[in-house]
Amino acid sequence: MNITKEQIDALNAVVTVAIEKNDYADKVEKVLTNYRKTANIPGFRKGHVPMGMIKKQYGKAVLFDEVNKLLQDSLNKYLVDEKLDILGHPLPKAKQDFDWDAENFSFEFEIGLAPSFDLDLKPAKGITRYEISVEDEQVDKQVERIRKQFGKLISKGEVLDQSDIEITGTFFNEEKNIDNKATFKLEEVSEKNRKKFVGKKIGDQLQLKTKGLFEDVHSLMHYLKVSHDEAHDLDVEVTFTLEEANVREEAELNQELFDKLFPAGEVTSEAQLREKIKENSELQYAEQSNQHFLNEVTDYLVENTKFDLPAEFLKKWLRTAGEKELTEEEANNEYESSEKGLRYQLIESKILNDNKLHPTFEELKSFANTYVKNQMLQYGMPIEDESYVDGIVGKILQNREEVERINKQLVFNKLLDFYKGNVKINDKKVTFDEFIKEVYKTEEA
Repeated sequence: MNITKEQIDALNAVVTVAIEKNDYADKVEKVLTNYRKTANIPGFRKGHVPMGMIKKQYGKAVLFDEVNKLLQDSLNKYLVDEKLDILGHPLPKAKQDFDWDAENFSFEFEIGLAPSFDLDLKPAKGITRYEISVEDEQVDKQVERIRKQFGKLISKGEVLDQSDIEITGTFFNEEKNIDNKATFKLEEVSEKNRKKFVGKKIGDQLQLKTKGLFEDVHSLMHYLKVSHDEAHDLDVEVTFTLEEANVREEAELNQELFDKLFPAGEVTSEAQLREKIKENSELQYAEQSNQHFLNEVTDYLVENTKFDLPAEFLKKWLRTAGEKELTEEEANNEYESSEKGLRYQLIESKILNDNKLHPTFEELKSFANTYVKNQMLQYGMPIEDESYVDGIVGKILQNREEVERINKQLVFNKLLDFYKGNVKINDKKVTFDEFIKEVYKTEEA
């Protein structure tokens, strides 16, 4: 067997695999001999069918299978041994005059090669990395939400004129097949309709127009169970039957509440609760800030790292890469939509390879171990038996999806640390509202 590579240009090559009879003859003969032992052909005893008949009936199919196995194994080994960094998979070149009756065969494969390029991690202006602070006002609001969430519902006999009263009832319209029970606050109802609810008692019915019923038209999707498109155009009358009117008494900031929120005894005062809320908010904000920073670096690298791709090869490969063969136009569109992602994959791969950042098995195991222990602590489970933890970790590492998830998180962390240490950065301290306005270019917090 002989394998050669013809370099077409920097990004394209053709690999030729020449297979001779002595490469496959013994394998084919062995398979046919086994066929002869088990073949059940009328007129012949089992194991006594003439080999000529076996070859005539099965020879071509066995030859085809064995040559293809040999071809795939040798091609894959060649690509690994030669350390060829290819994109997609090798594409066989069709031959009009290919003859399976010949003794020697030659197969050609087109391959697309990954480009070589350099990275510039020092943009002239630098990339902004936000440090989001947690304001006392935000902690106040979170404390208030917690007190309401864990507070007691106090039933009222009627709808009071206060925005936070919770109303429960059923919306009905036979024509539009609306028959849905919903709970909402009076403040969600549009201002012009609120007075229709105030003073109504349990069992009362209201006739309401859906158009302009709520401050947000999308509320119709949740409370009337209509589609998004219907919600925007819905203009019918519905009957609302009042079933409950409740106010929520805020929970006291006591040990009972603290133990509902955190493992028993971890928080024992309002001051500690506020500190916990601040810590958790800072962690959440840091995650958002880190994700934004990583996205910004990604965009910068993709836009400023110039290299060519074997575009025509990749478009041809995309036609047959999926379960369904694509048309030329579909493959071209698929390439256009995925080109940016492919470019970043190559950039990321270069960073991981050049800096030896690929997660090791020990790192995967350590990450899984920490994750399991954090979950146990979250649910108040004592960590006394390390073998129990190791057992859970072992099961996680046997789950391919879990391993991929952990590997993805580790790569994220490693890239983030690498970028923080190597990219030119402009640090900027902001509140969360300022972060939202700057990042999403909106006036709404």
